[in-house]
This record gives sequence, C-alpha cells and structure tokens, in this order.
Amino acid sequence: MKNLILLFTLFIASSNFAQTDAEDKAAILKIMKNQEKAWSANDLEGFMQGYWKSDSLKFYGSNGLTKGWQQTLDKYKKGYPTKEHSGTLNFKINDISKISDNSYWVMGEYFLKRSVGDANGIFMIIFKKINGEWKIVADTSC
Repeated sequence: MKNLILLFTLFIASSNFAQTDAEDKAAILKIMKNQEKAWSANDLEGFMQGYWKSDSLKFYGSNGLTKGWQQTLDKYKKGYPTKEHSGTLNFKINDISKISDNSYWVMGEYFLKRSVGDANGIFMIIFKKINGEWKIVADTSC
C-alpha cells in the first residue's frame, strides 16, 4: 500500500511539473508572438515589453554588448528607424529548455523581410520569471 501511495504521489508531482513546464513554454511563446506583431508594426516600444525593464538587461550582438533596457531600445530605434527598416519579423523556435525553476533559454532563428533588404540570423535568449511575469533578461542575436 505504501508503494502505491508513493507511486501515486510521484505521478501527481511529475504531472504538475509537466503541466507547469508546458504552461511556462506557452507563456514564453505568447510573448514572442506579441514581439513579432509589435516589431512588424514598427512598434519598438511594444517589442521591448518582452524585455526586463532594467539596467541589468544584457543584449549581445554583432556590435558588442549593450547593457540596459533603455540603451537597447535606443539601439533598435537607431538601427530600425522606419517600417522599411524593421520590416516583417518571424521567429523560428528551435529549442526551449528549462534552466532552473524560474528561467528558460530559447534558441531560434529570426527572419526580417524588408524592402531595404532582408536580414536573417540566429538568437539565444534567456527568459526569467520576475514578479510573476516572464521577461527576457539576456539576448544574444547575430
């Protein structure tokens, strides 16, 4: 009987873990879908809502390391000043893996279809749950 209770407890715990993991991934994917929409509308502030609004945010790209939410937004505004420059964004997610209870990495590809020339690349971003919300705390894109 003890073995049956232990087995049932383990089953419930693993089911809750799998359900939470699936819910976390769905929430992260929703944020990224919202980012695609905002970017494609040249709403860079809307795009940045997926990022942690902190000076500790880190973005690492071809121009080096940028620290801070506002600095990252300013770089985006400078590099993508018009709809022709921002184009239409699509992500292809290749992997979402749990790092710890409150963090995941997302690896994928981005595709910018633009009249000024398409731009494509790869990324790895780190999401962390902060105050009950998933936010990107680090982004490496090239």
